[in-house]
Amino acid sequence: MTSDPAADPFTALAATAKREGVAPAFAELCASLATRRRWHALFDARLLEARHRLGLPLAGDLSAAPQDARDALEQASLAACREVGWPLLDEGRVAAGWMYLRAAAEPTDVAAALAKVADRLDAPREGDDPAADESLQELIHVALWEGVDPALGLRILLARSGTCNTITAYEQAVSRLPALRQQPAARLLVAHLHDHVAESLAGDLARRGLRADQRVPEGDAPIAELLAAADGLEDGSIHVDVSHLQSVLRIARVCTDRPTLSRAWDLAGYACRLPSEVVYPGEPPFEQVGPASRAFFGAQLGHDVEGAVALFRRAAIEAKVAESGTLPADVLVLLLWRLGRPAEALHAALDRPADEGMPSALSATGMLPSLVELASAAGDHATLQSACRRHGDEITFMASLAAERAAAAR
Repeated sequence: MTSDPAADPFTALAATAKREGVAPAFAELCASLATRRRWHALFDARLLEARHRLGLPLAGDLSAAPQDARDALEQASLAACREVGWPLLDEGRVAAGWMYLRAAAEPTDVAAALAKVADRLDAPREGDDPAADESLQELIHVALWEGVDPALGLRILLARSGTCNTITAYEQAVSRLPALRQQPAARLLVAHLHDHVAESLAGDLARRGLRADQRVPEGDAPIAELLAAADGLEDGSIHVDVSHLQSVLRIARVCTDRPTLSRAWDLAGYACRLPSEVVYPGEPPFEQVGPASRAFFGAQLGHDVEGAVALFRRAAIEAKVAESGTLPADVLVLLLWRLGRPAEALHAALDRPADEGMPSALSATGMLPSLVELASAAGDHATLQSACRRHGDEITFMASLAAERAAAAR
């Protein structure tokens, strides 16, 4: 009995190779594998096809092969990664798809694809779906822990595992990323906790008969409005896990958009009314987390700007005298920079204590502008260059000279 070529791919491939050659047979094999969605096998077939096309051995070491052939094989490998990685991702096989796309696709493109997968997996479904749950776990890992889209990973984690686990994940996976990459995830956490506190507070006041209903007031500062309606609610009641509140106020410092600053300022106002015995001391200059955070966020919104600058300037001076670290000076520089006062920020930066070893967290994540950026914005490279001479810093001196010449040439 002879086999049916339509049911026997081996016979069909052999016939094509005999009739048309090996290259058409490889093309036929790859098309068949794609139709059957055998993506891992398709990747292997594409590599073999490329080796054959380039006249390279079909197996074994290629170190002796010509460099141009090895380069061409590398490009073929990347193309094969994209060919199989995207459909794997689309099928919800996120870990497998990422294995191929990690080195072959732009992270922004992968992030966009992950968002579509997440929307599909997050859709309401009846009963347990272990496959969908496994895909979501893989998606969280790739988005959050692999850094493809931390905000997306946190959004799913927040819905599935709650605030505590999400804050922990932020601290472990997101806090060391560049500031711009942290911001979407930080905005998510600030908005979530702000909504939680506002809703809990509104419900409490309604139950006490201090408000007619449980609705949260509209506007930029509903928590402040609720507390004002209850004359501050000075009874020591607590509507949020205090450690969560303090963590989110710290995380919010990376943000610069007005809606998040308003929410953080509103949360800081709530923190100011908490009993002292439940509040954990913060790191200077945020020892008193509520008042200091309210000053920091409020100044960026135009509230008591000079009072906030004076507060953080005083903290920077005290820390320098006590040799207690650079964070107070860094916070002062950051605040002055965000307030559009680069000349003052430059002088504050030049007056800060020198880093011991590793740069500060604010510097390492790019929250702080460089000295050259400050000097350029202030139009004062002379002050920076003078400081560079005093401290023997030829690198910053040269960068300042280059920036000054570039500005003059424009």
